[in-house]
Amino acid sequence: MPELAHIVIVDSDLQARGLLSSYLQSNGFQATAVSNGKALDRLLENGGVDLIVIDPMLPAENGLAICKRLRAEDRVPVIILTAKRGELDRVHGLEFAEDYVGKPFSPRELLARIKNVLSRWDQAAKRVPNKPVRYRFARWTLDTISRTLIDPSGHRRPLAGSEYRLLQALASRANRVLSRDELMELTKGRESVAFDRSIDVQISRLRRILGEDARAPAIIKTIYGEGYVIGVRVETE
Repeated sequence: MPELAHIVIVDSDLQARGLLSSYLQSNGFQATAVSNGKALDRLLENGGVDLIVIDPMLPAENGLAICKRLRAEDRVPVIILTAKRGELDRVHGLEFAEDYVGKPFSPRELLARIKNVLSRWDQAAKRVPNKPVRYRFARWTLDTISRTLIDPSGHRRPLAGSEYRLLQALASRANRVLSRDELMELTKGRESVAFDRSIDVQISRLRRILGEDARAPAIIKTIYGEGYVIGVRVETE
C-alpha cells in the first residue's frame, strides 16, 4: 500500500488541533498536531513531513516568523489557517505559503486545498527533467541520484530540497533564461504572487554555496527584467 501523506497541524488551540487531526486521519492522511514552532522543528528534523497547516497566531515564536523561515528553507509546502481574512493579510500569507484559508472554514474545503497543494508539488517534482545522472559546470557537479552538489575538490555538499530543485531546473535548461514565474512553476508547481521573493532568496543561497561574487556572479547570472540563467557551459552524464 502507498504510504499515507503526513500532515502536521500547528495550532495553539488544543480542541482545534484534535478535531482537525481526527478529520484528516478519517480522510486517509497521517496527521500529527503540535502547538508551537519548536515541536514542529523536531518533526521536520526527523523528516517524513509532506505538508504543514499552521495558524500564525502562536505563542513564543510567531507563526508568521515560522512561515518565513519555512519559505526560506522551502522543504515542505505550507497552508496558513487563520482568523484574519483581510486582503492584505491574504497577500502577506501567500508570500510565505502555498495557500491561505480563513477561519471559520469548511473542513471539506481545507481537505480539497491540501490535496491540491500536494498534487501541485508532486507534479512540479515530475516536471524537472531527471534523465541525466550528473550535470557538470565550472568544475562543480550536481548529482541527481544523491541530490548533492560536489565541489571542485570532490567534497559533497548537501542541498535543501528547494535548492536542489532550483539548481536542477537551471542546469537542465542551460543557456535558457528562466523567469521567476517559470522557476516557481518548475520547482513548486504554482505561479508566483506579488512580493514573493523566495526564488531570489534561494538564488542568493546557491550563489553563496558556489562561492560566487554577489556583485558579479559568473555561474548563475541575473538577466535584469527577464530572470536567471546558468552562464557557463553545462555538460551532462
